[in-house]
Formats: sequence, C-alpha cells, structure tokens
Amino acid sequence: MKNQTSRLLQGIFLSTILLMSSCRSAYEVTKVEGTMVPIDSTWDAKPNQEAVALLAPYKAKIDSMMYRVLGTAQMSMDKGQPEGLLSNLIADVLREAAAQTLGKPADMGLVNIGGIRSVLTEGPITCGIIYEILPFENSLCVLTIKGSYLKLLFENIAAQHGEGVSGVKLKITKDGKLLDATVGGQVVKDDQLYTVATVDYLADGNDGMVALPQAEKRVCPDGATLRGLFMDYVEQQTAAGKKITARMEGRITLDGEK
Repeated sequence: MKNQTSRLLQGIFLSTILLMSSCRSAYEVTKVEGTMVPIDSTWDAKPNQEAVALLAPYKAKIDSMMYRVLGTAQMSMDKGQPEGLLSNLIADVLREAAAQTLGKPADMGLVNIGGIRSVLTEGPITCGIIYEILPFENSLCVLTIKGSYLKLLFENIAAQHGEGVSGVKLKITKDGKLLDATVGGQVVKDDQLYTVATVDYLADGNDGMVALPQAEKRVCPDGATLRGLFMDYVEQQTAAGKKITARMEGRITLDGEK
C-alpha cells in the first residue's frame, strides 16, 4: 500500500510538471515604451508633511555640512579636451598629494575628465559644490612605472583625445595619435622609472588606460579620496589667503596649435 501511494504521488508530481511545461501564455510582450520623468520642483508642490518632519533633523545636519564654505574660486573653471582649467587643477592636486607617499610630488598627475561631473563657478566653494564636481569615491593611487609603459600611457591619453594631466606636455593629432611627449621637460627614457599620481579607477586600467596596471609598484593610501584631497587643497589655499585658480598651459595640444 505504501509503495502504491508513493508511485501515485510520483505520478501526480510528474503529470503536474509536464502540464506546467506545456502551458504557454497567450500573451507576449511585443513592444516596450518609456518616457523621461523630470525630478524637479514639481514633486515638491505638495510635500508629505509627516515625511518632511521626520527628515528635518537629518536635512539640517547635512545642510550644515554641505553649505559650509571652504574657499573662493577666482574664476569659473570647467574640464575640457584636450585640456581644461578644472581638469588641470585636479591633476595638480593629485600630483602634489603623492608627496605623502613619495616625500615629493609625483612626476605626473592624471585624472579622467569623465569623473569630473560639474563646473567650479566663480565665487564661494562649498562642500556641496565639491561633491557635485567629484561625486565618485575615487582614491589616490601612486604608481611607479617604466618609461616604456609611460609612453604607452601617453598613447592611451591621446586615444581619449585628452585627460587632466600635470607635469607633462603632450602633442596629439585630432584623430587621437601621439606625436610628442615630455615629462618635466625631458624626453622619456624606456628603462627609467617614473611616478604617476592618479585615481584607483584609472590605475585598474579603466577608461582605456591599459598601461597603468603594468606598474612596477602601486601604493594607494587609506582614506585618500580625490574629493577629500581637493577639499584639503581648497582649505589650505584659503588659510594661506589665496583664492582657487588655474591656468591653461598647453599641457596637451593638438597638432597645428601653438
């Protein structure tokens, strides 16, 4: 009796599986459409008062941090290709920050312009503005790399039509080819070691920077986020009575430009 019951249950189970597998819905998705929904002040027209009251103490705390003024921008600055004021400045900050690891600035600073997400406008610089400019949790990485791979890195940068660089001068073509490159005004030697201060995202080879994972040495100090380093720089300049500024220096030029 027990065996018969077991076989009966097995039969029912098998029949159910076969029935389910043979079933097919009469309906199929043939088209999917979507629209952009603007997230703007329209949604604030009738706020939920209970939610507003619940979030009020947290908002006050965040606002007190985000609206804190760290310094003043002497001019408006933006990233750019092949070169831009803001990308120059951030690359300089990275290069100088390498001193905490090397005891001196790195030979080169490098930041991807895709990681710079807003403009630094003339006037007060708040924490919130810096979060808008540098929203990602990218961290400083100091790499030691052979000259042969540094040349490859320059080719990678040329292929991207420019990035934020410091300490080097590159001449590239409009179609992304490298024509000439120097570090500290000197021609790169294949067997010589050079130091590059960049962010972990690029150090891992992203954004086409395939030369960087070939580094002989890699040091990424704990807690040294690019955003934090930039905030520190602004506060240090302010303490010294200086406004934040940058210059276009022909760090990356297109063939035919002076």
